Amino acid sequence: MTIQELIDSNLFTLVNAGDNTNTEISTPFCCDLLSIAMGRAPEKCAWVTVMANVNTLAVSSLADCGCIILAEGTAFDEVTNAKAVAQGITVFKTDMPVFEAALAIWQKLQ
Repeated sequence: MTIQELIDSNLFTLVNAGDNTNTEISTPFCCDLLSIAMGRAPEKCAWVTVMANVNTLAVSSLADCGCIILAEGTAFDEVTNAKAVAQGITVFKTDMPVFEAALAIWQKLQ
């Protein structure tokens, strides 16, 4: 499944469509500790987290994540949203718990 296919599925609310929506999502990845995510997030993953701050964008970029899914009703502020747009990072949001959001992606990948 590509990021564009995830967008088209309307599974999550799209906050920003990044520059590489044709990227294949490798796997869901759940982590809220940024230092762990930086070293362990699989390349091109759909990172599900509740960490809604500018550092999340930096870690996503460093780890080469495919997209970010902000779970449990969290959301970036306007400044962080603008930075996601400027950096071309795809961001979604959902009220689903982290596990349920990751499971929904996993099921779409199967």
